[in-house]
Amino acid sequence: MNIVLFEDHDFQNLLPLVYFRPVWELRCGMFTIEERIQNNLKGEYSYLSREYLQKYYLDESKNFLNILGDTSTLFVNGRWLFTSEYVNNLNELSENEALVYENIVLAFRSKKSNLQEYLVDGLPDSQKILRSMKKIESKVRLVQYLWDLIDWNGQFLIDDFQMLGKGGKIKGMISQGVYFVKEENIFISPTAHIKPGVVLDASEGPVWIDEGAKVMPNATLEGPIYIGKNSLIKIGAKLYENTTIGPVCKIGGEVEGCIVQGYSNKQHDGFLGHAYLGSWVNIGADTNNSDLKNNYGKIQVLLNGRMMNTDKQFLGLMMGDHSKTGINTMFNTGTIIGVNCNLFGAGVPPKFIPSFSWGGADELTEYKLDKAMKVAKLVMERRKIQFTDKDEKLFQEVKNLANQVEKITE
Repeated sequence: MNIVLFEDHDFQNLLPLVYFRPVWELRCGMFTIEERIQNNLKGEYSYLSREYLQKYYLDESKNFLNILGDTSTLFVNGRWLFTSEYVNNLNELSENEALVYENIVLAFRSKKSNLQEYLVDGLPDSQKILRSMKKIESKVRLVQYLWDLIDWNGQFLIDDFQMLGKGGKIKGMISQGVYFVKEENIFISPTAHIKPGVVLDASEGPVWIDEGAKVMPNATLEGPIYIGKNSLIKIGAKLYENTTIGPVCKIGGEVEGCIVQGYSNKQHDGFLGHAYLGSWVNIGADTNNSDLKNNYGKIQVLLNGRMMNTDKQFLGLMMGDHSKTGINTMFNTGTIIGVNCNLFGAGVPPKFIPSFSWGGADELTEYKLDKAMKVAKLVMERRKIQFTDKDEKLFQEVKNLANQVEKITE
């Protein structure tokens, strides 16, 4: 089966975490959305996303626009947290039908030659599709906003652990003095390293330590929790439930209910709660975010110029790729920080900080594109990842998009 993961125009509701990636690369549980779909739905995959990601990010061989042939193709929305129970629905879908959730198209079939009639600005448009196809309603988990991923992370961690069926397999280099609570709910990769004094508590949910990960002495990890490949948990870290740490991260201090995309550092003391961090983020020592209002009320956020009520009592920081904080930085509940921001100083910065910002509570100025790219190149080289000409063009396109969508209108 030929399958295309596609973005729709609601990708904007997932900014700033999807400036540098398509929506299906966001994490929830132990997998990205893409991995979750591919785990459950077998086929030959290609991809349809924003034009600049098609040009400067996606593998050319997997770019749907480069695929030859005009066979019937299944298009699947890249915001769908797919599970195996929907496989039959997709197998039975005909070319005059669309699987729909709240008037948003989840999946449809089309030949490449017919696709143009369903596109607006290069992306599939639900209204255009539904004008010519029969709706088949389905109740699913479709990611509308970043806080959905934070909200659902714990349950998906539990479901993923059960699906993989590797509970109780404790391999790796386990030092003396490690304490396990409910070993049948713990998996440790053969290449992981757990140092003395570590407590892995799976009494309330599973603990998964992936390949090459290292947990340093006296850290406490409470499930459900996932530690990604080659990540490092620092001495005395306190990592609470419903937390996903992606690959190649360094994490310390106190963390609860968070998702870290990957290649990011929060090495030092300080609280990070109900947050989502992008890649190449660095959180300075004693940086803290609030995730609960003093009056226990619902949290509002300012997203792409719109003030929104999230209906959440707990929500912390959402920070885009390549952004960094200095020591002792503080953030309010529901703060959104764009990409390529460098934040520091006393006081509490605004709850919305535009991409390419430099400064803090007292003043924000523009972080020049050339300087941001220079820092990104240095940081990526430290992880032996080359900053290419395509990366430079990607940064320029991201800057252009941020200038369009981050204008405060309310």
